[in-house]
Amino acid sequence: MTSDAMKAITQQTLGGPDVLETVRVPIPRPGDGEVLVRVAATSINAADWKLRSGVVTRLGPPPLTLGFDLSGVVTEVGAGVTEFAPGDEVFGNIVSRNGAYAEYVVVPGEFLTRKPVEIDHVHAAALPTAALTAWQALTEVQPGQRVLVHAAAGGVGHLAVQMAKARGAYVIGTARAANHEFLRGLGADELIDYTTTDFTTAVADVDIAFDLVGGDYSERSLLVLTPNGRVIDAQGEEPLADPRYYRLYFHPSGADLAEVAALVVAGRLRGEIDRVMSLADIAEAHKLSESGRVRGKIVLTPWTD
Repeated sequence: MTSDAMKAITQQTLGGPDVLETVRVPIPRPGDGEVLVRVAATSINAADWKLRSGVVTRLGPPPLTLGFDLSGVVTEVGAGVTEFAPGDEVFGNIVSRNGAYAEYVVVPGEFLTRKPVEIDHVHAAALPTAALTAWQALTEVQPGQRVLVHAAAGGVGHLAVQMAKARGAYVIGTARAANHEFLRGLGADELIDYTTTDFTTAVADVDIAFDLVGGDYSERSLLVLTPNGRVIDAQGEEPLADPRYYRLYFHPSGADLAEVAALVVAGRLRGEIDRVMSLADIAEAHKLSESGRVRGKIVLTPWTD
């Protein structure tokens, strides 16, 4: 690998989508246990625009290059990496100030797994953060349990519906009526239009409620649980003082992602792509994601020039 420059999206300040800009920076080099990947596709998660705007400060102050998800081709491996070699197609996560909104990204090898040949880079890039969030939230789901998924048509929600069904659960989702047919096709057993119905009046005896909305949804979800039920919150900033409440923070894991990939290969899990856009149009892509009107994921592919 030479010291050639690459394109990347960076921001020098917190703010709206217009703070995102394309720059040229040196191609990074992998350290011990790391892998350099040529990015074929990445995708947008809600955390991206929350970090961009300063709502979430997990990565610290700018400058930042966002992007948690990636699918691409290994071009170089660091010392101690034996499971991957140049030319391997991989996908996974990177939680870093130097993320995947770039032509190349350095990733710890343990955060990656091999991309199944059954899916392309676009579909692989849509999965990692959303799929691992759902996977790690639903590890305790048992057959016959009632699982409530809020924002069921979103990037995490539509995967959570499928994973809960794969574990034998009865799945209830909250979503706009326009998305009900889509969710029934993914296996949802019962659907609630949150724009017209308060879910606390429409459902009860829930074993696991998965909050992907935030606000007061977790607190209200406590009202519909069984005595031993649990609320798993992937959005809230203020934890609730209730033993049935759990705040989930996903963690990158190539091992977990390999299990997700096995579900994909078996035909039991599919990621919905709302649209594919270029990193050249990153500001527009963030505006769309932030609108909350996206079904599944927005996937970003590198610049064409």
